[in-house]
Amino acid sequence: MSRFLRALLLFTFAFHIPFLLAAHAVAVSFGWPIPWLLALAVTGLGIALFAGRARGLMPDRKQKASLARAFDIPYFVHWCACVFTVLPSIVGTLVLLAIDLARGGGAALHGAFYGWTYVAGLVVCGYGILIRRRWFHTVAIDVPVTGLAKSYDGYRVAHLSDLHIGSFTPKSWGLKWAGASNAAMPDLVAVTGDLVTSGVDFHGDIAEVIGALKAKDGVVVSMGNHDYFGEGEPLISLLRATGARVLRNESMLLDNGAGKLHVAAIDDTWTRRADIDRALTDKPAGVATMLLAHDPAQFPLAAERGVALTIAGHTHGGQIAVPFLGRWLSLSHLAHKFHIGLYRDGNAALYVHPGLGTTGPPMRLGVAPAVVILTLRAT
Repeated sequence: MSRFLRALLLFTFAFHIPFLLAAHAVAVSFGWPIPWLLALAVTGLGIALFAGRARGLMPDRKQKASLARAFDIPYFVHWCACVFTVLPSIVGTLVLLAIDLARGGGAALHGAFYGWTYVAGLVVCGYGILIRRRWFHTVAIDVPVTGLAKSYDGYRVAHLSDLHIGSFTPKSWGLKWAGASNAAMPDLVAVTGDLVTSGVDFHGDIAEVIGALKAKDGVVVSMGNHDYFGEGEPLISLLRATGARVLRNESMLLDNGAGKLHVAAIDDTWTRRADIDRALTDKPAGVATMLLAHDPAQFPLAAERGVALTIAGHTHGGQIAVPFLGRWLSLSHLAHKFHIGLYRDGNAALYVHPGLGTTGPPMRLGVAPAVVILTLRAT
């Protein structure tokens, strides 16, 4: 068992403590014999099942969709509900303990409170897993680009990122995203990495999704860290066979006859393949550059090198955030300086995509998956 999986199991054990108390309260209320033993058995099963679910995604293997829907998805609703209970359980325990002491009585075990907290978690997490992550939308954003040729003013780039096609994000979803992108009739499609969750089993599905994308100037792809959680080279070959341009520390020059736009991309930073200087070797003077970089942390380096617009993904906008306040209150805000939306640094701009698929628990809340249409504006 890997150190990472052991750490996840330890966290899973901690998250199940409120569930254990809730299970005991249920057993007592129904008059079942040996309630603590029953609660421990059910809780132990919930913890043990996590190991199988986690191992099944490292690498991600193809399985019957009916099995994922019948077993894996319900389990992750439960697992996420247990995570949901932790904070309110801690706060509730302290409040209830204070109330008990203020009344002059001893500390009591309020099992019903933990039970209702778990039920609330099932509702919230069930929505995030069964509904919210499937419900994507198309977003149109104007992006001022310093130095952009006037002939490229109004140029439309369909930006997709973090598709994570796999057991929990099927090819059919990816084809719907491609359909939404095509309906916008973009001039260029840019895909900023993490097309796969892990492994190689879904490479063919990913190639079919990328092959379905259409634009006047084609499709350009940069690689993400998950694309190398397995063998990356077969995926690159399949993508190029569809006609997509996979740029690995490389660039290309678009020329519409009246002006030019330089498009570059860096390879994955996580596996230390990124080389921004090599990607910008052919950067022409007086021409605006758009850089594809899966990791938005590369933005300061890009700005220093005169890149007018960097587009990135990687963060998923946190994947889980406080609804309507995701820009400020999300998991990614804790870990990333640039985590969602538009940023500026002097004359340079960055757009961080919210992602389309999921990693870890297949859940979204407060961060909607999106197909983003960036309209470049000369300034």
